[in-house]
Amino acid sequence: MMGRPFTIAMQYLAAIVFIALGLGTYGCGDSATVSEGPPVRLSSLAVTPPGALQPDFSSNVTDYRATVSTTDSSVIVRATPESSTATMTIDGQPAGTDQGISVTLDLAPSTKSIFIRITDQSGAQTTYVVIVTRPASSNTDLRSLSLSPGPLNPAFRAGTTKYTAQVGSGTARVSVTATLQDPTAALDVDGQGTISGQARAIDLGDPGSSKDITIVVTAPNGSLKSYLVTVVRAALGGNFNLGKLTVSPGTLDPSFKASTPRYTVNVGSGTDRVVVTATRQESSSTLQVNGQVANSGQARTIDLQDPGLPTDIEILVIAQNGSRQPYVITMNRAALSADNNLKTLSVSPGTLTPTFTPDQLPYTVDVATGVSSLTVTATVQDSNASLMINGQGISSGQPREISPLAPPGSNTLIAILVRAPSGAEKTYTVTVKRPLPSSDAALSALTVSAGTLNPGFAAGTINYTVNVPASVDSLTVTATKSDPNAVASASGSVIAAPGVATGSVSGPLGLGTTTLFTITVTAQDGVTTRPYTINVFRDSR
Repeated sequence: MMGRPFTIAMQYLAAIVFIALGLGTYGCGDSATVSEGPPVRLSSLAVTPPGALQPDFSSNVTDYRATVSTTDSSVIVRATPESSTATMTIDGQPAGTDQGISVTLDLAPSTKSIFIRITDQSGAQTTYVVIVTRPASSNTDLRSLSLSPGPLNPAFRAGTTKYTAQVGSGTARVSVTATLQDPTAALDVDGQGTISGQARAIDLGDPGSSKDITIVVTAPNGSLKSYLVTVVRAALGGNFNLGKLTVSPGTLDPSFKASTPRYTVNVGSGTDRVVVTATRQESSSTLQVNGQVANSGQARTIDLQDPGLPTDIEILVIAQNGSRQPYVITMNRAALSADNNLKTLSVSPGTLTPTFTPDQLPYTVDVATGVSSLTVTATVQDSNASLMINGQGISSGQPREISPLAPPGSNTLIAILVRAPSGAEKTYTVTVKRPLPSSDAALSALTVSAGTLNPGFAAGTINYTVNVPASVDSLTVTATKSDPNAVASASGSVIAAPGVATGSVSGPLGLGTTTLFTITVTAQDGVTTRPYTINVFRDSR
């Protein structure tokens, strides 16, 4: 530790001698001003940082001093000759008028003589000099300080110099790692020269004792700062604390602390076992989980009681001296859900009556006579609930086809059973109503392309006559069924199939003769029929 301050002192001494010699050569100070002035002059001279010269700039003064901070590794020099035709170099580098020239400084502590030489066209030359001093650093702060095992108390801050740390009785040594803010400073840990950031092992005293560890930082300028870490080693055999405690799945409430003996953990009803891992602080202590000896850090599987019932798990730490510390975890396993509601229910084709709500159980849906199958889709609210449609298990949201439906004129009952995880059941029903085939064989409208029906159309009137002039040589009859599911035919051909409401038939007319058009409507039941006749007479003149 004596070598560095001595070296620093010698560097300062050399700098002072250099400055003294420079002052003698260039005449800085009271004798620096030459009455006639130099033959070639500067009109301005500046150095940044620090931005100020000593003495203040004067074209007649050629010698100057400047001091920068320890952290400044370079300066910018700018100079302007009085004569625009003069040439100039700064620190040996050609420089234009007011051109900033960067000059690198030596490591602190150091001095740097920067020469500014100007030469006019006649060859006359003048040299200005700026002696820049970069002082030694005074930074004695640490950037970081850590202890393993630890932690430090309080947490590290550069301005805090005293710390304590508690370790178990089985910890015979610790590792100290200190990092300097200024890498050029010197570092001692417990009296041993140490590299910044290097871990230094320190032996502790016997169990029950404390150890003072001193960390000394020596700044390049010789300033000193001491940090003190007092490590307290627990008495032998008296530590019955846990160092770590976890449960999976689940989270301890409150968060684990060695001084907190009781915890609770909430898990879902589907969790029937958990894994407990306990780690003791003191290697000489013993550990039991629910009365069974366990190794420190060993995972132990514990079966839980039925849903809705708590399970206590005891972790007992026995110190070497026989003292005991029980830790208890109460596992709260949630009761099984009683949610047996549907979230959605829909059918296709058709629409539920009334509109679905989870609390409404019976529904009806009307379908056409010709519909022979129907698809039901049900979704449960609780994803753990089970679902059955007409006695068959099915996944939530999966469509189920009901086929065939009961014959027309009768109903089909669909039962949707939801069983909650708790076993509670709820049954929703959908009654599918499929009507008998219609016996409606009537027309709702009947028109002709020429002439007029006589009598006027009525659904119950099946015979009509129409008179047309001789100029009309053909006629189209258009019929609309009262029931779209009926069939309309003419001359043995279907003109309106089921589902098509309107059809037509056309034919030629004989001059002076009567032409018969017959449209037969067959009801949906296939039995009931009704023929509509139109006798069309075409005039002969």
